[in-house]
Amino acid sequence: MTDLFNPAPDTIKELVCSARGCGAEAQWGLLWNNPKLHTAERRKVWLACDDHREHLEQFLGARDFLRGTVPVSELEMSGDETSGPGVAGAPTR
Repeated sequence: MTDLFNPAPDTIKELVCSARGCGAEAQWGLLWNNPKLHTAERRKVWLACDDHREHLEQFLGARDFLRGTVPVSELEMSGDETSGPGVAGAPTR
């Protein structure tokens, strides 16, 4: 049963910042969903280093997609090498 009040974010494969061109180690998980595309309990994850956290939060927040930010230590890592976070389309700084 899905908990709508505490949805689980997608699993992540590696801790690399989602900002285009950034290869820094991520410190933050930005939890988001697009209500026009995703169910209410879905939480996609963009990863952010300290330098890009604010920019990525503003990008998602301006679209009303941002649902929360957590330290990467709270995210579940995937053991599957073929799957990863939904980071396509992360903006440049």
